[in-house]
Amino acid sequence: MRILFLTHRLPYAPNRGDRIHAWHELRLLAPEHEITLVSLVHDREEASHAGELASLARETITAPVPYFWNRIRAGLALATGRPLTHVLLDSPLVLPALRRIVRERPPDVVVAFCSSMARFATEPPLDAFPLVIDMMDADSVKWASLAEVSRPPVRWIYRREASCLGRFEAVAVRRASATTVVNERERQALLSLAPDARVVVIQNGVDICHFSPPGPPADRPDVVFCGVMNYPPNEAGAVWLAREVWPHVRQKEPGATLWLVGAQPTASVKALRSTDAGIEVTDSVDDVRPYLWKAALSVAPLRTARGIQNKVLEAIAAGLPIVVTQAVWGGLPREVHPACRLADGPGEFADAILALARLTPAGRRALANSADLSSLSWEATLAPLKALLQETARSGLHGRTAGT
Repeated sequence: MRILFLTHRLPYAPNRGDRIHAWHELRLLAPEHEITLVSLVHDREEASHAGELASLARETITAPVPYFWNRIRAGLALATGRPLTHVLLDSPLVLPALRRIVRERPPDVVVAFCSSMARFATEPPLDAFPLVIDMMDADSVKWASLAEVSRPPVRWIYRREASCLGRFEAVAVRRASATTVVNERERQALLSLAPDARVVVIQNGVDICHFSPPGPPADRPDVVFCGVMNYPPNEAGAVWLAREVWPHVRQKEPGATLWLVGAQPTASVKALRSTDAGIEVTDSVDDVRPYLWKAALSVAPLRTARGIQNKVLEAIAAGLPIVVTQAVWGGLPREVHPACRLADGPGEFADAILALARLTPAGRRALANSADLSSLSWEATLAPLKALLQETARSGLHGRTAGT
């Protein structure tokens, strides 16, 4: 089967949620199918990794995003009904590449990753091919959630994006043979936009062996928060954690250290670094596992969260219990709930951290191990995707409205 796989970010290195998800899908599908990958890239460093995907894709085509020009276009698009996502995540090289692919090696099925790439799959030359949209989560709902915690004029822009993108998502998921999301919460969000669409839950997994701790649990009361630190919900969560929660923890555990670990920390996140307050901020790291393995526990302090937070699954696989907000908890598979502690307000979140920090190292490890990860390997969670793509390719239909 020939699969045309469209992504808005090159799925390598697998170091953030969307890349991790897409990379494991490619890894699962590559042994049995011929994959052509077309991916937007956002800088030279990202584009330099295209060769790393040679074992997974017959051909990898990168399309650079013109950063400044797209922002000018986005400003002009504010006066229209077009989603800014479609303007900002665009490249003039995509359509020529798609036309060549259709002419030379037409796909049996198109997989469009998230709403940004679904646009290309619902327009010529791909609109006649069977389509599966891997939405992961409902992007329009994410923008609506971000609007609730933002100030004008950003709030107005986010609300506009939620409305414009929601209209597109309703059309796109009806056109697709199927749309996949990572949990039931996201499924219901999409069905509220398009009740007659076929939306299937295929949840995220975790590489259990990769994260499994190589030694005994740490005995220092250190806390780790991992995430891409220029992503607004992660940035806001780090600032809230450091300013509102951490002082309560340090007052009662003065020897504790908070580690904020992740790529591209913003100036606001870097400013949180403080020896006196016991806060360390890393720059981009090649591997987060050493930071997980030397911590006592992890946290996911996001006030806005969609989908499944991979950082939670990875922390638990690394042997750590974790404190999460309600926004994060609502997207997690029930198998990991025993290893999580739910807390929301600053005092409640601090108390939950302290309660875990005061357990014995063995007690913390046992709490993490109480989660049932056996059914959450990527091979297990993504297995239904193979059958779904084969069914879609055999159907020869690109959606419920095909032929109308």
